[in-house]
Amino acid sequence: MSNPSYKPAQPNNLLHGMTLEHILNHLVIHYGWDEMGERINIRCFTFDPSISSSLKFLRKTPWARKKVEDLYLESLETEK
Repeated sequence: MSNPSYKPAQPNNLLHGMTLEHILNHLVIHYGWDEMGERINIRCFTFDPSISSSLKFLRKTPWARKKVEDLYLESLETEK
């Protein structure tokens, strides 16, 4: 019998195990709020930005979360 709660490892998925909060903190350190707002024009990055407000918005907005995840992956490439 297989265990329904078992999830196989995802060695090729760089986002596996990353929380949205970790991703945001990394991006703020790497780019800063101003550049993040230029790259992804969303209000939670351009007007009184905070991790808290960004998390609330991104958890409800799949298209914006995808852009943030893509920017995170891009930032990892530039660090290599």
